[in-house]
Amino acid sequence: MFKPIPVAIGLRYLRAKRRNGFISFISFASMLGIALGVAVLITTLAVMSGFQREIRDRMLQMAAHATVSADGEPMRDWPRAVEAARRDPRVAGAAPYIERPVMLQGPREEGALLRGVDPKSEADVSVIAKKMVGGARLDALEPGSFNIVLGRELALWLGVDVGDTVVVYAPEFQSTPLGAFAQLKRFKVVGLFEVGHQEFDRSLAVVNIADAQRLLRMGDGVSGVRLKLHDMDIAWEVARDLAVYLRGAYRVSDWTRENANMFRALRLEKTMIAILLSLIILMGAFTLVNSQVMLVTDKQADIAILRTLGLTPRGVMQVFMVQGSLIGVIGTVSGVIAGIALTLNLEHILRGIERAFDVVLMPEDVYYITGLPTQLNTGDVVVIACVALTMAFLATLYPAWRAARTAPAEALRYE
Repeated sequence: MFKPIPVAIGLRYLRAKRRNGFISFISFASMLGIALGVAVLITTLAVMSGFQREIRDRMLQMAAHATVSADGEPMRDWPRAVEAARRDPRVAGAAPYIERPVMLQGPREEGALLRGVDPKSEADVSVIAKKMVGGARLDALEPGSFNIVLGRELALWLGVDVGDTVVVYAPEFQSTPLGAFAQLKRFKVVGLFEVGHQEFDRSLAVVNIADAQRLLRMGDGVSGVRLKLHDMDIAWEVARDLAVYLRGAYRVSDWTRENANMFRALRLEKTMIAILLSLIILMGAFTLVNSQVMLVTDKQADIAILRTLGLTPRGVMQVFMVQGSLIGVIGTVSGVIAGIALTLNLEHILRGIERAFDVVLMPEDVYYITGLPTQLNTGDVVVIACVALTMAFLATLYPAWRAARTAPAEALRYE
């Protein structure tokens, strides 16, 4: 009794049984369409966010959160840079490094990224020591030993294994009386690693930093300093502060800039899939338009009686807007609940399907990520719910406007 008249009538229309059962079916179909679209969109975006998080985490196991490197020449004062970085409470670890593209030759040839590291401090910035799958530990990269550790896929492409040798061709050339010759050195493969990220397993070769300095004729210089932070979101600020402290021509980079194209592509893919899946919600909204138009036609006599009793055209419009919007609200809430429940139990559902049909949907020998990671973001759920409610509200405008234009005399002529 305390509700406004349009709201009370709209709620009554929603609860009342329809004379035309087909209208009730269309209303239910529109509600189901909205709920299905919301649930599918929530689950899909959660899976995509989970895969993005998994890719990012695996990449950052090997890639630095931030780097500070000399601009165009070897970095000579790297010990001072490492010491200053380790004093920063925001830094979890710091280590010098050398990186250079090279050509590796075994039974087959393959391009790779040569990384010179200090085995003692490398554990502070990467997990490579924990990802060894064959041969010796990372400590086997002793200065002057000219040992090398390869990614497992890279070793397969080269056709080598632990104990074999590979020739490393550096991009620099050495001038001799007989002409210019590429700098090269024979290294012994002492270990293989696998981190679960193709960029590193397929193209990274690791040697001792002293051996890389001798091969590349860098003296006591390095390419730069790699930093691992407690909070990777402030990587750029920390690296910039370190470069300012060192007072020189240094180049600063962080993980977002080093992998900008990949993260931009992932965001674009997620956005496009969200737009495409929103069409399911839009189909539910169109079905809602149809059901409301049919309801308005069915309620012509009721509308005329309400008008003769003093209800304004605006009030009539509000009646059907309330009734249609409630269908959208029920569908959206149902879809949000179903989407969250499906996302939280998706891994169990996947395992159940595999057991029921005796199949492996994501075999370990094919995919790096064998599970189905999910990440339910509150922001995504809120945006999806708002989009669904907006579509449902807009779907009620035309039928409600049509109801408001009903002439009482014309509607009651044949009653």
